[in-house]
Amino acid sequence: MKHISMLAFFSIAAVLAISSCGGTTTNVNINANHNSSVMNSAGNGANTVGNTLGNAVNSVSNAVSSATTSSPESFMRDAAQGGMAEVELGKLAGQKAQNPEVKKFGQMMVTDHSKANEELKALAGKKNIQLPTDLGSHQSTLDKMKSLTGADFDREYVDGMVDDHEEDVAAFEKQSQNSTDPEVKAFAAKTLPTLKKHLEAIKAIQQKMSGGSGNGSGTSNANKPAANKH
Repeated sequence: MKHISMLAFFSIAAVLAISSCGGTTTNVNINANHNSSVMNSAGNGANTVGNTLGNAVNSVSNAVSSATTSSPESFMRDAAQGGMAEVELGKLAGQKAQNPEVKKFGQMMVTDHSKANEELKALAGKKNIQLPTDLGSHQSTLDKMKSLTGADFDREYVDGMVDDHEEDVAAFEKQSQNSTDPEVKAFAAKTLPTLKKHLEAIKAIQQKMSGGSGNGSGTSNANKPAANKH
């Protein structure tokens, strides 16, 4: 009987030990699965937050671009006055410039901007928008240029054309990307390559003049006394 009792005792102890081990394994598996679930949730949460922040940044960027882009009507009015000024200044350069390249550039301004002005007028007429017929703030520039001669004229004209075309390219780029009017957007996109060509050409002339090559600054300095006498 004692032998049987000892056997029973060890049997019960073994069962308890196995049960205990099985319980630990179950708990480990549950904890592992729980931790994995928590990590996956955290990862998905981080991705969601990242996507939300990215979308928010893009929205703000688009809002800023739209806010800094002129309305289609305002853009057309500014472009009309700027275009007319380019034509009048180009005519003046064709008459007064002493540098052949500056003179040639002025003639290009008359041709290209006259064409763009006509296209803009047609678009404005289609939309019943009255464009200005005066030069606005550009009139003072034209008046100043009329008082200059020789090298002084060339230098002021070239520097002014670089500044004007940098501003024009920036304005037309914004309108070609963000305009709320599809037709104005198309006009800006069509005209933009011509403006970029003008900017590249006048910058090249400016560089030559500042380097003293051709009929640029070297000739300009030599003729300054004569120009001052007039």
